[in-house]
Parts: sequence; structure tokens; C-alpha cells
Amino acid sequence: MKRELLSLYSSPARETKYVENPRTELEEGVSQLRHVLEPYTAWCQTFPPRISHIYFIRWYVYKGYEFLQNPPGGFYPRLGVISFAGIVGLFLARGSKLKKLVYPAALMGISTSMYYPQQAVAMAKVAGTQLYDWSLQGYIAVEALWKDNPKKKKSGEKVKNS
Repeated sequence: MKRELLSLYSSPARETKYVENPRTELEEGVSQLRHVLEPYTAWCQTFPPRISHIYFIRWYVYKGYEFLQNPPGGFYPRLGVISFAGIVGLFLARGSKLKKLVYPAALMGISTSMYYPQQAVAMAKVAGTQLYDWSLQGYIAVEALWKDNPKKKKSGEKVKNS
């Protein structure tokens, strides 16, 4: 008997057809977003990362880890009080989104300034100087806009030629 006639060696011919699953709306949206952002991602990939930036990030992470391994006395209780002040601020800031930003930051800043008064004074001086500079720039910009806009002439008046 021939080998092709034995059922062990022969298999029925199957007609297989690959059917791709239909794309969902989410997949379509992600695909469109990727196509839109492709030029920008390609542009960002043209710049190689700078070794110095990676080195400094690594250095700061190492120093932070080293500091947390050997903290100064009373660091963790202070950290706990400052964190608790932030949580209380979140609890009190029900309502607007502005309150959710201001209250925790303010309470944490107040509790931090109790533990680190010298640093708080130094930061307040810098922040005060910055706020003064920004307000002065805003005042100058508003004054320039106010003076640059000529008053509109009344429609009945004639313009004199000089």
C-alpha cells in the first residue's frame, strides 16, 4: 500500500482564512492620536539625551536615598507633622479646585516654617522680591496699554491737517 493512501499520513485540505478582528473606537482613537503626534515624537527622538543631565539626576537620587538612610534627628516626626498638615488642608478644601491647591500648600508651608524658620525667612525674601518684580512688570504693561490706545475721536469732529 502507498504511503499517501494511509490515513495516518494524509490530512484533509483545510481552507484557512485569516480574519482580523474589527478595531474598537478606543483603538481607532489611539491610532489617530499616534498618527497626529508622530512628527513631534520623531522630532523629540532626534535629540540625544545629555549625559550630564542623566548624571545629575542619578546624583540627586543617590543623595536623597543617602539622606533618608541617615536623616538628622527628628526628621521623620517633622515630616509626619508637615504631611498631616497637608492632609488636613485637603480635608478642609472641599469645594473649589482653587481651595484644593491653596489650603494644603498653605498649611504645609506654615507647618514647615515652624520647624525651619531660617529657610522660611530666606524663601519669603526671595518670593517677596519675585512678587514685587512681577507686579511691577504687570503695572508697566497695563500702563503701556493704557497710554498707547488713543482716545477715539467723535464722529462729528473733523481731523485737522498740520
